[in-house]
Amino acid sequence: MSQTPDVHVPGAGSDVPNLDFAGTTPYEDYVQADVLTHLQHPLSEDPGEMVFLVTTQVMELWFTVIVHEWETASRALREDRTREAIDALGRSVHELEALNASWKPLGRLTPAQFNSYRAALGEGSGFQSAMYRRLEFLLGEKSASMLVPHRGAPRVHAELEKALHQPSLYDEVLRLLARRGLPVPVAVLERDLSQRYEPSPEVERIWAGIYADPAQCSELLRLGEALTDVGELVWRWRNDHLVATRRAMGSKTGTGGSAGVAWLEKRAAKNVFPELWTARSHV
Repeated sequence: MSQTPDVHVPGAGSDVPNLDFAGTTPYEDYVQADVLTHLQHPLSEDPGEMVFLVTTQVMELWFTVIVHEWETASRALREDRTREAIDALGRSVHELEALNASWKPLGRLTPAQFNSYRAALGEGSGFQSAMYRRLEFLLGEKSASMLVPHRGAPRVHAELEKALHQPSLYDEVLRLLARRGLPVPVAVLERDLSQRYEPSPEVERIWAGIYADPAQCSELLRLGEALTDVGELVWRWRNDHLVATRRAMGSKTGTGGSAGVAWLEKRAAKNVFPELWTARSHV
């Protein structure tokens, strides 16, 4: 007499998850985990390269999310939905914190450890990241020369060229201030959007006035603080990048022919949303 083993079939009231699917799992269909976990193709035998490769890919994913949040915030500002813009900026703060934490696996690399797989990068360098470039453009760090590396990828180049000529996140903030009746100079509002934003004494005075009168300007003050949170974490990102590079390669020429540490030092010295920082000296 044959015996049939007990088989527990999930059903109503069961605490066992459904394990039987006709095709791939719903989780896989949504997350595309199989695609993500097979995108790593190390070019050296060094086990540390896998860490470098995955960490860099994770950074690219965080860039994508943060760009999404800042574009959401820009659109909300354009439509005078300030609260929604502040919410999007707030989410991006947590995402920037996660992005910055991505340096931890790389932040203690010695020169010998980095050199063991550095040759695999060839001329590859982080400044060639198209998504990071979109992030920088949204911060007002515009430069047409940064489109040059992407001429061989028409779709990417077109997206970056479009972003180069669009208002940055800060441009949308300044346009909102002008619509609220604040004296943002016409020269600032009508500037060439494809150029890097330059600080304005008049805009500095506007922010100083907002911070000096929080009761009357509470919503704009919250917007200013949300932007300041973003600016602080961008500064920390740049400094963590600088420190990690110093530890891994000193002052040698960077990958892709960049000036390495010297170039990163210039970047780290700059604040985004500059008047939000300088205005505090006048409150």
